[in-house]
Amino acid sequence: MKDFLKHTLATVFGITLFFVLITIITIIGTTAIIVGSQSSPAIEDKSVLVIKMSGIITEQNEENILGEITGNSFNQLGLNDILSAIKTAKEDKNIHGIYLESGLLEANYATLTEIRNALADFKTTGKWVLSYSDIYSQGGYYLASVANKVYLNPHGMLDWHGLAAQPYYIKDLAEKFGVKYQVVKVGNYKSATEYYTETKMSDSNREQITRYITGTWDKVCQDVSKSRKINTATLNQYADQYLLFEDARNVLKYQMVDQLVYANHMKQEIKKLLKLEDDAKVNEVSINTLNKNKTPDIGSENNIAVYYAYGAIVQSQATGMLTQEHNIVAEDVCKDLEKLKENDDIKAVVIRINSPGGDAFASEQIWHQIGELKKKKPVVVSMGDYAASGGYYMSCHANWIVAQPNTLTGSIGIYGIIPDYSQLATSKLGVKFDEVKTNKHSAFGNVFARPMNADETALLTAHIRRGYQLFRQRVADGRKLSVDQVEEIAQGRVWLGEDAKKIKLVDELGGLDVAVAKAAQLAKLTDYATMEYPTPKSWIEQLLNMQVGGDELNAQLKQTLGHYYEPFMLIRNINNSNMVQARMPMQLNIK
Repeated sequence: MKDFLKHTLATVFGITLFFVLITIITIIGTTAIIVGSQSSPAIEDKSVLVIKMSGIITEQNEENILGEITGNSFNQLGLNDILSAIKTAKEDKNIHGIYLESGLLEANYATLTEIRNALADFKTTGKWVLSYSDIYSQGGYYLASVANKVYLNPHGMLDWHGLAAQPYYIKDLAEKFGVKYQVVKVGNYKSATEYYTETKMSDSNREQITRYITGTWDKVCQDVSKSRKINTATLNQYADQYLLFEDARNVLKYQMVDQLVYANHMKQEIKKLLKLEDDAKVNEVSINTLNKNKTPDIGSENNIAVYYAYGAIVQSQATGMLTQEHNIVAEDVCKDLEKLKENDDIKAVVIRINSPGGDAFASEQIWHQIGELKKKKPVVVSMGDYAASGGYYMSCHANWIVAQPNTLTGSIGIYGIIPDYSQLATSKLGVKFDEVKTNKHSAFGNVFARPMNADETALLTAHIRRGYQLFRQRVADGRKLSVDQVEEIAQGRVWLGEDAKKIKLVDELGGLDVAVAKAAQLAKLTDYATMEYPTPKSWIEQLLNMQVGGDELNAQLKQTLGHYYEPFMLIRNINNSNMVQARMPMQLNIK
């Protein structure tokens, strides 16, 4: 007995000591990170802002304390940080230029357009932008082409091939496992459900995807043509040649780049522009350093709030491993908007939306809260890559809507999807069901026992149609259109931002800066500060609320699966989602 107690106490002591040591290491590591993050050396004259364009660009960056401590931090760039740094560099007399170092970059074209426009604005001051890469992705080159000079490794590669959409369908795969999907939808163009029920694109879906990829590619070619002085016909000819496999010397001959050099030669090019001696040191400044050194927007009585809402729209946040890393959680957003409404120092609100939609009921709740906010102060929506379906539901109640020309928006429609696992359960697994019920529809919703019958389908259809009618009415009221006018442009159809402006779904083309300027105008402000919301979680909140390994696993999955990450998460989360969805096609698979 004594030996048992001795060994037990030793084990308890060992475990306790282990956790104490882990806690001490975590505190020391966190303290070092915090102290390091708070230091902000002064920006010296003849400095260069270095932007490493590799990794995933999200709307709003959040520091990953656990990743920093463990050294496994995934490379994530915040669009807000990038735009802020470029603006600060433009205004800082000690910053003479920007050096873009392009790598493997994951971002959609509306986001790239936003950054590209900021770089073009930076150049209007007479300052320069240089870009270098060993291998330019097509999106990376689109961004880099705005530079004064574009450099490529002598044996490097430049991807230029155009755009293609290859949606994929799991109907036959699911049936091999005895799984079917029962769908009720409103809108001929509401194609999100095709992923589950079809084996190829419908004619209407092909029509809208064709318009999206051709419109986006036309915009890319026009911008590159203007910067590189190459006509669009020639750019399309190069795309047909598939430049990725071309000799770098041919890429230079085609005038897609200005010079072939190795990476270490770039410092000499920068020194020439800075008029430095060969042995002088180039003062390189990172995005983080520059943002820490910028003059902060001091809270005043005239503030414009920029509220970031991105990801799928859900009623409440799912928990556990492999949860979507960013969602628009209705219950949280509504509370945040209520606080902004009651804050008298906030004179206007810009809601930055980047969402393909999601839960229809959650979208309605946010729509309502935006209306309450609008009663007290102007609300302007800035659309990112997507503000479609539920994302547009949120947007349509704003005073003013701003979108990029290649934003995907609209998709005014609703669908319901209920998986049918009855063949999987009964035929494949041998599970048998019996039933006792008190009323006609008491057993409705057991997806393992049987598919929906005709009466149940009729009930769901009526519910979906009411939801669609409500959505359509919300758009009509918000955009000052008749219901019939909305119906003509609804039916679940996805629209490019430039087309959406023509049909009055958006008011103006531009980025976040345009939206902020409009908010200031509506609030009649000439002197104001901008404040970002929701504020990033503190390191203490991150440590207390972290799901160990969850964020890192999500990041690694996203990097590994690429375009397949979204459908993977969609399949995984289908049972946790409300059956009624306002969501645009998620599986465009555009490359």
